[in-house]
Amino acid sequence: MRWCFSDDIDVSVASDREAALTALRRLEPQVVTLDLGLPPDPGGASEGFALLEDILRLAPMTKVIVVTGREDKENAVKAIGMGASDFYQKPLDADILTFVVNRAFRLAELERENRELAGQGNGTSIKGIVAASPEMLAICRTVEKVAPADVTTLITGETGTGKELLARALHDLSHRADKPFAAINCAAIPENLLESELFGFEKGSFTGATQSKKGKIESANGGTLFLDEIGDMPMALQAKLLRFLQERVVDRVGSVKPIPVDVRVVCATHRNVQDLISQGEFREDLYYRISEITLDVPALREREGDALVIAQSLLKTLGKQLDRPNLCFSEDAVQAINAYGWPGNVREMINKVKRAIIMADGKRITADDLVLPADGCEADYQLNLRQVREAAERKAIMQALTTSNFNMAQASRLLGVTRPTLYNLTDKYRIETSTATSGV
Repeated sequence: MRWCFSDDIDVSVASDREAALTALRRLEPQVVTLDLGLPPDPGGASEGFALLEDILRLAPMTKVIVVTGREDKENAVKAIGMGASDFYQKPLDADILTFVVNRAFRLAELERENRELAGQGNGTSIKGIVAASPEMLAICRTVEKVAPADVTTLITGETGTGKELLARALHDLSHRADKPFAAINCAAIPENLLESELFGFEKGSFTGATQSKKGKIESANGGTLFLDEIGDMPMALQAKLLRFLQERVVDRVGSVKPIPVDVRVVCATHRNVQDLISQGEFREDLYYRISEITLDVPALREREGDALVIAQSLLKTLGKQLDRPNLCFSEDAVQAINAYGWPGNVREMINKVKRAIIMADGKRITADDLVLPADGCEADYQLNLRQVREAAERKAIMQALTTSNFNMAQASRLLGVTRPTLYNLTDKYRIETSTATSGV
């Protein structure tokens, strides 16, 4: 088996369980090939299964390929269920074994890179936002710049893209951070109640108003008011909101005494506001008031590379919450996550990952556990290791440059290479190294 591999793979051989565990601790290998028939039970599989459990406990990120006999499929299936990465059946075929091992190396490398990206904070200080793509990092940098300024901001994007997280970031990164953050969903409250919820009411102003009550706007005084789904706000109420934005005073329902309020207003909607204006469903003058700054949040399918990074982060966080740490994605799950369109964006991913953590039988989450189609993934398996490494290297360079705002010294530190090496790599992959030419 040692002769099957190229010179760039270091191979260590162990003849029994004790020697294997010693090598595991000393070498920390990315990939292990494990024959289940080990002494003192060479004719069975008990010692092999015991060693498999030890490896997965001591080094859960190590990819274990179980080697079985031709008629020993039951043990192979059991090993995969326990958390083995793959299996290989005897007799030995050098080409097939090399392919299986290289595939395991490829998966280990991809998981390592994604863990590093997640551990770097993804280039942003925004709580709850996991971003590695240039598109989302640009949004996060804009939030960091806009937050200190008291400008009314409109956040647009599909449902589940994290609009409320960005709104909270605008508040948390501003001088209003120690003041209230009040949020209201304009689509979730009936039209006849929305006005009193926003502006408050006086005692006796309508049946059931037994005492005066502050509205959301007043309760956010000194802080931030977040109006979610403002595209669904009734036209009559839009006029009253426009007056508030112009005058910064609140008229409670049933009151004639204006109340001055100091709030920053952040709005969000999943609808196309320009279409609403053309259809006569949204006031154009209100649109210009709420969109001093507009953030158009890209859908998850438009954020290259983010799907797997977010999925890995969710797996780590939700795995701890559900008392199932050290789970990892199988290769078909990785391919499925990258290939899927995610129409429900991050919110859909949270649901699927949570379900998979609960339903997974072994240490590895499959595409079936995620309820994602695995079709179309096989073609990606044919990529050789050089192509995979080059693609990952180019992506990492782009992310480092974007994160550092194309500061070559900072980018080289993020990547752990010298500046001359980084310049050589950008030349190799024909990557522009200035913000002007890259369009960032």
